[in-house]
Amino acid sequence: MKLGQWVCYGLFGALMAAGAVAEGAETQVTPGKAKKAVTKKAKPAAKKVVKPDVRALQAQREAEARVKAEQEVRQRAEAEAKKQAELEAREKPLRDADALIKNGKPADAYTLLEPLEFDRSGEVRFDYLLGIAALDSGKPDKATLAFERVLAVDPNFAGARLDMARAYYQLGDTPRAKTEFETVLKQNPPEAARVTIQKYLDAIAAQEAAKQTRFTGYVEGVVGHDSNIASSTTQNQPLSVSSPWLPIYQSFFGLTAVAPAQKLSGDYEGLNVGGEISHSLNANWGIYAGADLRQHGNMTQTLYDWINTDGRVGVMYANEKNSYKLSLIGGQAYTANTMRRDSLGMNAEWQHIFSPSNQLSAFAQYGKNRAAGFQPTSPGTDARIEGNTDQVILGAGWLHVLADGKQALFGSIYLGKELDVSPIPLSTRPNGGRADGKKQFEGLRAGGQAAMTERWDGFASVGWQHAIFSEPSQFINPIRRAEYQYDLTMGADWHWDKLWTVKPQIAFSKKSSNVAIYSFDRSDVSVTLRRDFK
Repeated sequence: MKLGQWVCYGLFGALMAAGAVAEGAETQVTPGKAKKAVTKKAKPAAKKVVKPDVRALQAQREAEARVKAEQEVRQRAEAEAKKQAELEAREKPLRDADALIKNGKPADAYTLLEPLEFDRSGEVRFDYLLGIAALDSGKPDKATLAFERVLAVDPNFAGARLDMARAYYQLGDTPRAKTEFETVLKQNPPEAARVTIQKYLDAIAAQEAAKQTRFTGYVEGVVGHDSNIASSTTQNQPLSVSSPWLPIYQSFFGLTAVAPAQKLSGDYEGLNVGGEISHSLNANWGIYAGADLRQHGNMTQTLYDWINTDGRVGVMYANEKNSYKLSLIGGQAYTANTMRRDSLGMNAEWQHIFSPSNQLSAFAQYGKNRAAGFQPTSPGTDARIEGNTDQVILGAGWLHVLADGKQALFGSIYLGKELDVSPIPLSTRPNGGRADGKKQFEGLRAGGQAAMTERWDGFASVGWQHAIFSEPSQFINPIRRAEYQYDLTMGADWHWDKLWTVKPQIAFSKKSSNVAIYSFDRSDVSVTLRRDFK
C-alpha cells in the first residue's frame, strides 16, 4: 500500500517537471523557424511615495514668517528714523532762529533763514519767523512780504497781522498800518496786545496831526559821454522833385540829396534839482506841488546845450488800496539859448495796490507844446513847424515784487496822438501844420531791478515805440514817414548811505525811419551822484 502511494507521488512529480521543461522551451527561439519568441512585458515598479514631515514644514514656514516680520519692523524703523532725521533737519533752523530772536539777535536769525526762503516760502511757521527776524532787524519791507504769505494761508493769524501792522508803521505807511491795527482789534486780542495796539494808534494819530505837511527833494550831479549829441544820421536822403530844397541843392552843391550829417560826440556835465511839498487835508485828501530843473552842458558842442524846467500842482485822494492824482503840469525847454518850447497840460493818475507784491497803475495826459525861437523866414528855420503840437497819451503799467523782496519786475504800455497845429503856412499846407501831418504812436517798456547786496542794486529796461505820420513829406520824400525806435538802459545804484546814491549807467538808442534823415543810433555812458532830502 505504501509502495503504491510512493509510486503515485513519483509519477505526479515527473509529470510536473516535464510540463515545466516544455513551457520553458516555448519561450526560446527555435533555429530554422521564422517565428519570434514572444516575451511578456514586465510591469513597472510602483513609485514609492514619501510622506512629508508635517512638523518640519510648519517650523520652516514659521521661521520664514519671523524673518519677514523682523525685516518689516526693521524697514519701518529705518523709515521712521529717516523721517525723524528729515524733520529734525527742517526744524533745526527754525528752532535756532526762534532762540536767536528771543535772545535779542534778530539779524542773526534773518541771516540764518534768508537763504532758505526760496525753498520754504509758503510754510506758515517759516514765513512768520522770517518776518519777525526781518522786522526786528530793520527790514520792514522784507517783513511785509513774509507776513503777507502767512496771512494768505491763515487770514485769522492775529499775531502775523499785528506784526504786519508794525512793519507798515516802520515803513511810514501809516494808513495801512492803522487799517491792520484796527483789524486786529476786531479779533478780540489779549489785553496786553490791545494795550500795544492802542499805543501805536495813538502814535499814528499824533503823526497825522504833526506831519500834515511833508517835503522831499534831491540834487544830482552828472558826468558822461554822448556818442551822437544831435541824434544825427549818417545816411544820404534823396530829395523829392517837388521839394523847394531841390533847386538850392542842385544850384549850390550840385546834389539831389541831403548830405549825411556829421555825427558829433563828446563829454558833458549836468545838474538836476527837484523837490515836492505835500499837505494832507484829512485822512484821504491832500494837495501837492513840485518842480524840477535839469541842465545839460556839452564840453565842446555848446550849440546843443539845453536846460529844462517842469512844474506841477495838484490834488490827491488815497484810501487803503487806491490813490488818485490830478495835476496841472507845465514847463519850458531851452536849447542853446535860441530856441524855446513851452508846454502846458493836465495829467491824471490812478494806482491800485493788490498786495505789497503787486501794483497796477494807469494814466492819461493832455499837453499843448508851443515853440518859439528863430524867426519864420523859411520852413527850415522856424521851430514852430515841428514844435507846435497838441498831444494826448494813455497808458498803463504793472509792478511786481518777487517773493524774496529782492527783485522787482515792471512793464508798461502806452499809445498817443500828436496833432500838428503849427501856424506857419507851407506850400503844400497853406493853412499851416507840420509837413508830415499828425503823428500816431504806441510803445511799451519792460524792465526789472534786483538787490545784489545790501548796498548795490542793479537795474535794466528795454523800450520800443512805433510812430506813423498822416501826410507825405513833400519837402524830403513823398511818402508817409514811419519810424521804429528801440532803447536799452542798464546800470546800478550804490547806496552810499540812506540819502546818498552813486549810479553808473549806460543807455543805447536806435531809430529807423523810411525817411533817412530821421534815423540814428546813439549811446550814452554816465555816472550820477544823488543826494536825497526827506
